[in-house]
Amino acid sequence: MNKSSATFSRSFYELLSSMRFAISLLSLLAIASIIGTVLKQNEPYANYIIQFGQYWFVVFKWLGLYDVYHSPWFVVILTFLVLSTSTCIYRNLPSMLREMRSYREHATEQSIRHFQHFAAFTRTGNPTTNLQKYLDVQGYHYKQQADGDNLLLAAKRGSTNRLGYILTHSAIVMICIGGLIDSNIPLKLEQAFDIKRIETRDIPQSQVPAISRLSPENLSFRGNVTIPEGTSADVVFLNIGDGYMVQDLPFKIALNKFHIEHYSTGQPKSFASDIVIIDKKTGRPVLAHTITVNHPLTYDGVAIYQASFGDGGTHLNMNGWNLFDHAGEPFPVTGAIHDESKLAADDTQYTIEFTDFRPFNIESMGDKTELTHDTRAVIGGNAVADHKDLHNVGPSFQYKIRNPDGQAKEYSNYMLPIQIDNRWYMLSGMREAPNEPFHYIRFPLDPERTLAGFMRLRGAMLDSKMYPEIAQRFAKSAVPDANPEAQAKLADSTVKVLGIFAKSGYKGLSDFIEKRIPAAERDKAAQTYLKILELSAFEAYNITQARANQPAPKMDDETGWFIRDSLNSISDIFFYGAPVYLQLASFEEVQSTGLQLTRSPGKNIVYAGSALLVLGVFAMFFIRERRLWLLIKSDQVLFAMSSNRKTLDFENEFTQHKQHIGEIVKET
Repeated sequence: MNKSSATFSRSFYELLSSMRFAISLLSLLAIASIIGTVLKQNEPYANYIIQFGQYWFVVFKWLGLYDVYHSPWFVVILTFLVLSTSTCIYRNLPSMLREMRSYREHATEQSIRHFQHFAAFTRTGNPTTNLQKYLDVQGYHYKQQADGDNLLLAAKRGSTNRLGYILTHSAIVMICIGGLIDSNIPLKLEQAFDIKRIETRDIPQSQVPAISRLSPENLSFRGNVTIPEGTSADVVFLNIGDGYMVQDLPFKIALNKFHIEHYSTGQPKSFASDIVIIDKKTGRPVLAHTITVNHPLTYDGVAIYQASFGDGGTHLNMNGWNLFDHAGEPFPVTGAIHDESKLAADDTQYTIEFTDFRPFNIESMGDKTELTHDTRAVIGGNAVADHKDLHNVGPSFQYKIRNPDGQAKEYSNYMLPIQIDNRWYMLSGMREAPNEPFHYIRFPLDPERTLAGFMRLRGAMLDSKMYPEIAQRFAKSAVPDANPEAQAKLADSTVKVLGIFAKSGYKGLSDFIEKRIPAAERDKAAQTYLKILELSAFEAYNITQARANQPAPKMDDETGWFIRDSLNSISDIFFYGAPVYLQLASFEEVQSTGLQLTRSPGKNIVYAGSALLVLGVFAMFFIRERRLWLLIKSDQVLFAMSSNRKTLDFENEFTQHKQHIGEIVKET
């Protein structure tokens, strides 16, 4: 008895010690899993550099936080847990099973008397039968052992508590094995021995070499693919490090139709994809299914999730307006999202990269900031009013214009006119980096709600050949005919003001004032130049309207605001960064679905292990093992009791058993 108890105690202590160590490692894995949940995994490295900066990007990369579940230290911990916990189970399982089956019916009188919870009762009759019935009623299983005139009843209850430790350790092993299976160790080894290599070039997937492709039999993978409507795909892309690999699928996925619903705020309410699974060998469709968010389709061991959506190559028809030539007529431009077009302007060849299209936009237009310059405070200009109402402002598209040096600026243009301060504009946003907000330039619309009036006026204000005519008309309207000398001087000044403005807008006028005018006279000079500029712009507008066979503008508030807005926009085009403004005329929308495909054979093993873990924890914490001994002697009944956990409930239970057994012995 003593030797067996000591052996079990030593095994039980070893099991508890290994359990504590396993819990420590599991806690470390839990922390890593939290990081892997909070920090989006397997993103392109460029995204992490933008988000964290170069220093922390390197630190997090060294720690393997961008792919936590496949990082070497994560896999090592999983492997160590499997080996150590399996060894622990192998060493301690036999003794635990023996202990579960054992009733310890060979306990001696001396050992019973040494129990902490012990009581002795004087015997007058024969209580054996009644004590056996009492044990049955209390749910105890017992064995009896006779030794001469003495009879030992060894009872136990809740011995399945031991299963909790076995199930918990087994669950740890199963969960870790499932994690190791899905960590794709064979691929890591192939990369280590240069059998497989990450592709870093931006090339079509059909041109990706075999060394960067994975076969359909690959054990585990998680990748993404974008499929436009009416097309299909038979590969997914796995983001790995600073590149990617192409995973060939055992089947082909075709997208028939993409569906999306929106809330009134413009946020997506629900979206779904009508897909068809096509057999690669026969080319025949084998399954049609609609995939929605949180309701994936599993086919041939691959789970297909609805992950995102986007544009699938919408066709755009645009009017191109040259911002720096003297003509006021647009030219046609066509393109498609995710495609490129060439554009020649100012003897320079540009590349237009169309990146995104949105069929509608819910915006608060008061938040649209202009492309203002600091010098606007000196020269003047109107501010944007603060409108907080949300409106659907219609379609928009985004694109980049890249110069021959490879430098690019990004633009976002709205298709429909937008009303701000009861005036109508076409808005175009510009930013130099993806992490910057868009700054908007406002092109004013003429009374016919078109850009033609502004563009003709812009051409005249940039055409030095028109300055003498503009200046003479302005001088005649501002100075009486009786003073031709004053008219000539004013005309000369007007030509100079127009010339300065045509080179760099309000900034040029501001620089001229700061260099040529004393500080005390600058405000007065600025007001004079602004008045000359606005009134001469009105004359230019008159001229361009007449040449276009349009009605002559009226000298009223509406025309005045149109002139001021036009001058602001002409000044802003020097900071716009592109020689051309693209106005969307029509489009043919094509949507695309973003699918995530995973093959995770270890997932079911992890689920089973998690279920075992719950059962094991339940058994350990909610099932209490109690052992009870009754040694019936000729003159006494000795009672002892023990439990694997000394709790207040156990103390109360011992007291109750002591009272009831005492009454049974006394009554018999």
